Amino acid sequence: MDEVQRERLLKRPLSIRDTGLTMGMLSELSLKLIYTGGEIGASGVCDGLRLPFAGVVQEVLQLLDREELVNIVGAEGFGERSYRYTISRKGVERVYQVMERNQYVGPAPVPLERYSAILRAQAAREVVLEEAEVRAAFQGLVIDPAILDRIGTALMSGQSLFLYGPTGNGKTVMASRMAKLVATDPIYIPYAVSVDSHVIKVYDEFDHRPAGRAGSAPSALNPTTLLDERWVYIERPTIVVGGELTLSSLDLIWDPAVKYYEAPLQMKANGGMFLVDDFGRQRMDPQELLNRWIVPLETRVDYLSLHTGKKIEIPFEQLVVFATNLDPARLVDEAFLRRIRYKLKVDNPSIEDFCRVFRAVCQARGVQYRQEGFDYLVEEWYVKRPREFKNCHPRDIVDQLLDIARYMHLEPVASPKLIAMAASSYFADL
Repeated sequence: MDEVQRERLLKRPLSIRDTGLTMGMLSELSLKLIYTGGEIGASGVCDGLRLPFAGVVQEVLQLLDREELVNIVGAEGFGERSYRYTISRKGVERVYQVMERNQYVGPAPVPLERYSAILRAQAAREVVLEEAEVRAAFQGLVIDPAILDRIGTALMSGQSLFLYGPTGNGKTVMASRMAKLVATDPIYIPYAVSVDSHVIKVYDEFDHRPAGRAGSAPSALNPTTLLDERWVYIERPTIVVGGELTLSSLDLIWDPAVKYYEAPLQMKANGGMFLVDDFGRQRMDPQELLNRWIVPLETRVDYLSLHTGKKIEIPFEQLVVFATNLDPARLVDEAFLRRIRYKLKVDNPSIEDFCRVFRAVCQARGVQYRQEGFDYLVEEWYVKRPREFKNCHPRDIVDQLLDIARYMHLEPVASPKLIAMAASSYFADL
């Protein structure tokens, strides 16, 4: 889809037909909004539905008035746009019937077909990166340039990525830096999606960060073009899950009390990144999760189930990153690993890299680096013990050192004495 087509789909609707919704759905949404508001102006209905007055909300309110479902109780100026409405006795009866089917009150949804078209046009694989951008994003981390090139290639491809290796070497930190690279350009997502008469709530204030209101976001082709305010202009999302992930959280979440759906995690991640941290430590067999995603990873299409049993098709347009410190051979079979295009081992650092990390942490924390202190740390706490180098150790030890220096009113220096005190309180001899 080119920019012209995308803008056409995002253009502010000028009629009921342009919304892609039926008059019935719009009138029910308006009726619930007026009922919950007690008394509300026509402009308030427009704001609540995120739809324009002329050609859309005006038509809906006129219908509700003709059917005596609302009362006009006053005006704040001249013309229909200034009218104020309350629910009528007949309208209350209708609202109760409507609420039995669906209690969603909020911005009018967009049709599923329109959502799918826009999200595919904004796929994460459309992100373009330069080498310099990737290196800048990972500044402060000690990473082999060859690994950075592989990361940049994976991010531009939009393909899945498998990060594995011993714990404590920065896999989660690396994934968070990747997320910032993916989130360079904002995208549009809807507040909600409609499927037949069902509503799926997509926008989540916890998971999505607005980059500006859709109606005020600049049009790429014409800055004067008004855009559909049912879409939120957001930074590309990053959804992070860990051991709490379950199979049920990857399907539509039906709330029988309010009778509408919450989008699953991967649908909220569309257009951005979905990070499965601590993969293999979920409360289910890893193979179950992988089997669930074999088709989406290959086809970029996911299938979700309504509580009625109907299956719906949604885009699976996100960069999926699996991060684990477990042996991949014990977690997944070869067939699944083939479907994950990029694999990246994050191993323990060499002594040279460990020294570079230690120096960088000291500089960042305002601690004076001393070579004799570092040599003492390596000899006493890694060679004699013995112990593996970890990228997280310098940060943790230097932080311990700072705590001790503050308590004892000493200058923060990476001396053998302070390092000995920090290391002895940090490491546990198991």
